[in-house]
Amino acid sequence: MTGLVRRVFGDGGTRVGLFVDGPNVLRDEFDVDLDDVRDAANEFGDLAITRLYVDEHATPGLIQAAEARGYEVVVTSGDVDVKLAVDAAAAVVDGGIDALAVASRDTDFKPVVETAGRNGVRTLAIAPGEYGNSDALANAADEAVTLDG
Repeated sequence: MTGLVRRVFGDGGTRVGLFVDGPNVLRDEFDVDLDDVRDAANEFGDLAITRLYVDEHATPGLIQAAEARGYEVVVTSGDVDVKLAVDAAAAVVDGGIDALAVASRDTDFKPVVETAGRNGVRTLAIAPGEYGNSDALANAADEAVTLDG
């Protein structure tokens, strides 16, 4: 079934793509647990993509812990934002997901969330904490969740 047909007629479950902006979410001041991020996205449906994006400075311990929690870890040599945005947009366009969840406090992801919405994909903005909330990102999404630290 194509992505559009699946979105219109359904196939028994909503496929969620979770994209986590590691440098902006996994900060000491937020004290975010990756399990909480995954659980927030899982409320939208079944996780089809669960990715954590980190830069080359990520510790092996962080990568190992994320993988142990079911995340595919994507290590970038530069800015995490570009890779995450491109991958999220590709998942939307390819029809691989019915819902897009972006965990970040970065307004840079607003265009990706808006593009997903225009393509019939439900959207969720996950903020890492009260002080990590991006109003622009939350307002662009269909739903927004703020994690407790």
